[in-house]
Amino acid sequence: MAEINSIMSWTFSGETSIPKEINEVLVEGEVPEIAYKTVRDVAVVTNKRFIIADKQGLTGKKVEVYTIPFKSIIMYSSENAGTLDFNSELELWTKAGTFKLNLSKKVDIRKLDRLIGKYVL
Repeated sequence: MAEINSIMSWTFSGETSIPKEINEVLVEGEVPEIAYKTVRDVAVVTNKRFIIADKQGLTGKKVEVYTIPFKSIIMYSSENAGTLDFNSELELWTKAGTFKLNLSKKVDIRKLDRLIGKYVL
């Protein structure tokens, strides 16, 4: 498990379909909005939180699931990719620490920005 105050970082490489397995962890009234591919995993944004799966080991059968509830986000920032940048960045400051999301050029930063704003503000 990661230290709470350290900066955790993930890279979203593009949108993907919402995996059916996500239904196993959703609470009543929670609706998946969008899913993103990560290196070996999938991150799902719902109307209540970010859910990020982290497959571990050679086989990937062991999975740690991180949840970042929207209600814990104190502040966030987004930075779009420039001419020579390869990715955009989204940083979330929460009660538990700071999280950084790197977004490939295939990910619409403003779409994700609007979605977060919809539930945080």
